[in-house]
Amino acid sequence: MLRNLAMLILASASPRRAELLRNAGFEFRVAPAHVPEYPLPGEEPARYVERLARSKAQAVAALFPHNTVLAADTTVVLDRQLLEKPRDAADAARMLRLLSGRTHQVITGVCVIAGAPERLEHEITRVRMDTISESDIENYIATGEPMDKAGAYAIQGIASRWISYIEGCYFNVVGLPVGRVYRMLKNGGGKQL
Repeated sequence: MLRNLAMLILASASPRRAELLRNAGFEFRVAPAHVPEYPLPGEEPARYVERLARSKAQAVAALFPHNTVLAADTTVVLDRQLLEKPRDAADAARMLRLLSGRTHQVITGVCVIAGAPERLEHEITRVRMDTISESDIENYIATGEPMDKAGAYAIQGIASRWISYIEGCYFNVVGLPVGRVYRMLKNGGGKQL
């Protein structure tokens, strides 16, 4: 476990990110950032999630200048198309139909600010989803689980039954690449062992 030189602030309201950090033994405080989340024209997916992570971290670091701030943003990418949180049930169904029987990428941008310089990285995980029937899609959406998840699914939840394999960091798909975060904090992110 990392010992605080300054309090770690998680710039996210995501209960999944908080749970991942807690499970890994991090001590932290939550202070969500509220920044506009939309891609710029022609912006590559990895640059997009890095830009959002940086914006979130900077917004919270301005409020907690003597602390270490961690921010992240995750998106799902299929055929260069961003599949973020669904707007409604129809949008969730559209995303799940696109992902059904295919392999996609989950990309998380991570930013750590502990003075200067800030650290900015991203993690990519490839996920293969089995073919999902229309009735399974309908039943899954009815649970509400897909509604606040990038790509309209939670790998750690009901959707786990349709995941045939992943290549890369599982925790990244949940919403935070914990190993990468640990290394970023350990190697210059304002924390010491």
